[in-house]
Amino acid sequence: MEILKVSSKSVPNSVAGAIAGVIREYGVVEVQAVGAGAANQAVKSVAIARGYLAPAGIDLICVPAFANVTIDGEDRTAIKLIVEVR
Repeated sequence: MEILKVSSKSVPNSVAGAIAGVIREYGVVEVQAVGAGAANQAVKSVAIARGYLAPAGIDLICVPAFANVTIDGEDRTAIKLIVEVR
């Protein structure tokens, strides 16, 4: 499964375009975010991607979960959003 990593500085429209592209190709994508700002950008991106894909008759669902990731040798908890076609 393709993994897209989102930061608090990510541009939601750009991430949404990446989500839409992966969904068109594979039908599922995982979006990871560490921190409140990154989670905010990730959720906005999923909402925008739904708008990008709706005219093609593609409806998305989002399943939130936790993931453990290592950043600079430090274990962190990330929010992962598994986005797939309904």
